[in-house]
Amino acid sequence: MSLIETMEKRQSVRTFDTQSISENDYRKIREYINNQENLVGPLGNKGKIEHIQVTNNVSDKGIKLGTYGFIKNPQGYLVGITENSKSTLVEFAYVFQKLVLFLTKLGIGTCWMGGTFNRISFEQEIQLGEGEFIPCITPIGYPNQKQRAFDKALRYVVKADNKKPWDKLFFADTFEDVLSKKEAGPFEIPIEMVRLGPSASNKQPWRLVLSSERKVCHFYIEHTPNYGSKLGYDMQLLDIGIAMCQFESACRELNIEGRWIIENPNLQLPNQQTEYIVSWNTF
Repeated sequence: MSLIETMEKRQSVRTFDTQSISENDYRKIREYINNQENLVGPLGNKGKIEHIQVTNNVSDKGIKLGTYGFIKNPQGYLVGITENSKSTLVEFAYVFQKLVLFLTKLGIGTCWMGGTFNRISFEQEIQLGEGEFIPCITPIGYPNQKQRAFDKALRYVVKADNKKPWDKLFFADTFEDVLSKKEAGPFEIPIEMVRLGPSASNKQPWRLVLSSERKVCHFYIEHTPNYGSKLGYDMQLLDIGIAMCQFESACRELNIEGRWIIENPNLQLPNQQTEYIVSWNTF
């Protein structure tokens, strides 16, 4: 399966099979998260990913890990660790989404979780350094194909399958002109992968503006006012890192060479909630 096909087919899994993850798959996971190159974001910020093995949602240390009933039969958790700043959150989400896609290709189910878990219980398992915190986790395990009704019900509640159309998310030259798929040219598929990507509560806060010469794609965030404010960090910044990963992964597979840069084009913004983050510049 190609990476683009993986992104198209991947869905959050909340109900897992009781079968343990095979030692071969665990070895691949350990090798991935222990490879320092996999933990560095596109602009150089670095995070950490820890693995916690569980039985009946209880860790080897005897700590019950809280997910408020959203996750059933996880065989473990992968826990993200980084600092709480705009750049580190964006880049770490890029790193974490790459891991999610890697796991999906292995046949292992995942579910991005930024707010619906008990951080205190996970912090008891993880050695946090000064200034570090846990922005996100994912349960892991093989999807339970026979008991997906719970997953489908939750997808309906959070409107996970109701993705916004292009004319609400993607623009040409300025925020005043919507971008059609035809106008996107070679970027049609990478931009569509952004649209299909996961986001907190399916808010899809990413806004993309493709330059007139179709060489630079600017990434913005349209903040949802007060969203996740009680968590102590801007969870929607993770969504931009996910979007970056989706976009770049598709570009690489389609041989569209480029790099991430921070060069604000100073476009007229549509509202006060919209903020420039980063740009993809083709070679």
